[in-house]
Amino acid sequence: MSTEFKPLVADISKKLREFVKEIPDTYNSFQGMARATHDDGALSKKHKELMAMAIAISARCNGCLGFHAMACVKMGVTRAEFLEMLQVAIYMGGGPSMMTAAEALLAFEEYGGEKAA
Repeated sequence: MSTEFKPLVADISKKLREFVKEIPDTYNSFQGMARATHDDGALSKKHKELMAMAIAISARCNGCLGFHAMACVKMGVTRAEFLEMLQVAIYMGGGPSMMTAAEALLAFEEYGGEKAA
């Protein structure tokens, strides 16, 4: 069964909005950490986002795949860049990462990554 990432991200986003009310310290601390790590520095935002996607692949987190695919598309990650990141994720994670990498590519394409070649 294939995952549809846009509805998954929408459902998770709805639950995360509940976290703002129910566990605000944890939610706000996490968001602060996310903001601090996503600024351009020695590494660009784009490279950091590709790293996050590679980690999401190795962690086999479908929600993460959806969120990071959406971010990659918004940042203008090309299909070639995405595929090279997939190669590294597969190399580091083996067979299970091969399967999750295919799901990551589905998510990238679902969000219109490089106009879903």
